[in-house]
Amino acid sequence: MAFPQTKQTATEARLAALSMPDCGTWASEARAAALSRVQNMGLPGRRDEYWKYTNPTRLTDAAPTPAALFEPNETPVFGTMDRIKIVFVDGVFDESASDDLSGDNVVIERLAEAQLADIHWAKEVYGVLETRGQTPVARPLAALNTAFASDGVLIHATGPVSKPVSLIYLHKDEASDAILHHAIKVETGASLTVLENGPAAARFNKCMEIEIADGGEFHHVRTQGRDHERQAATHMFTRLGAESVFKSFTMTANGVLTRNEVIIEMTGDNGVAHVAGCCVGDGDFHHDDTVFVTHDALNCESRQVFKKVLRNGATGVFQGKILVKEGAQKTDGYQISQSLLLDEDSQFLAKPELEIYADDVACSHGSTSGAIDEEGLFYLRSRGIPEGLATDLMVLAFLAEAIEEIEEEALAEEVTERLGNWLARRR
Repeated sequence: MAFPQTKQTATEARLAALSMPDCGTWASEARAAALSRVQNMGLPGRRDEYWKYTNPTRLTDAAPTPAALFEPNETPVFGTMDRIKIVFVDGVFDESASDDLSGDNVVIERLAEAQLADIHWAKEVYGVLETRGQTPVARPLAALNTAFASDGVLIHATGPVSKPVSLIYLHKDEASDAILHHAIKVETGASLTVLENGPAAARFNKCMEIEIADGGEFHHVRTQGRDHERQAATHMFTRLGAESVFKSFTMTANGVLTRNEVIIEMTGDNGVAHVAGCCVGDGDFHHDDTVFVTHDALNCESRQVFKKVLRNGATGVFQGKILVKEGAQKTDGYQISQSLLLDEDSQFLAKPELEIYADDVACSHGSTSGAIDEEGLFYLRSRGIPEGLATDLMVLAFLAEAIEEIEEEALAEEVTERLGNWLARRR
């Protein structure tokens, strides 16, 4: 380990607290390589370039900081949808609460079972995309996940999948420390929707790798909350083929520390990749979206749309980069990150980046912070709308651009309703 003593000590302590699961040949090789990456990189610290806005200590300590449990008084998210439910409680698969893991044009397996085989299709995805995503920015928490993940799902979509796969993460132990890894392969002409919701654990480290073949489609909608004291680090690594589609949206409400990273690699011509998110934070809330999109093919489109509403000292972070490689002509890259600060104590920290090595591109980025529009607020109040409700309506209007990235209208409506409920509780 060639890095400062403090980082080395922290890395060694975290690794000593973990044990690698028993595996067959394919998984053992992937895990051993990931462990070597962690040992060579060391776990993140505040001096690392992409961690200067977020203190990673709670995510790298040998033991998690306990998180109080929260009993929601709302119906479960996505509860009315016809879906394939897969439930994890503090990172442990709950068979009794889960549906049968089968569906049209899809094979779903648990990592804990599939990793015992010597040969498996997941060898082409598990740890492969994570490894590619370590360059040019090191992502040691993702490598740690690949090495030590206790379970997860392996999803192979061979055609249009009629029902969404719904991953539900429940938190019932105040000191739980969950590490889950999902590997997904979407074949040519196949389409798949994955839903995620729930707090998962006191501390949650989750990695998802998605390989999308030519002409494949992958849609993803995630909600995070509402156990406020939870800490989470998530990674999504995606590689797109020609004329393939990737669309992901995340809504976050509450959470003392959340870091969501999305790494997208566009390797086939005419691909489309959209990643969006919105968060609402109150008090000791720290939310970090870090996105890296690489264009390495012709005529590809990417969009990054992130909105954050912050109050009572909450902190929002956005780090987004578009890298256009030489030869990736006709690239259309769009990036916007905006915050609405409802008081003077909250802050939004942004680092938008463009790095372009092609000359026939249309790329733009922008980042803004501001207070609520007093003129618009006055207009609503003059029509008899109470100040609290008027403020909520303006907040929802501010978040609308991000929510519009959800392709399924019913899912977009549910996200909007959940956000409205959260705002109403805090008037």
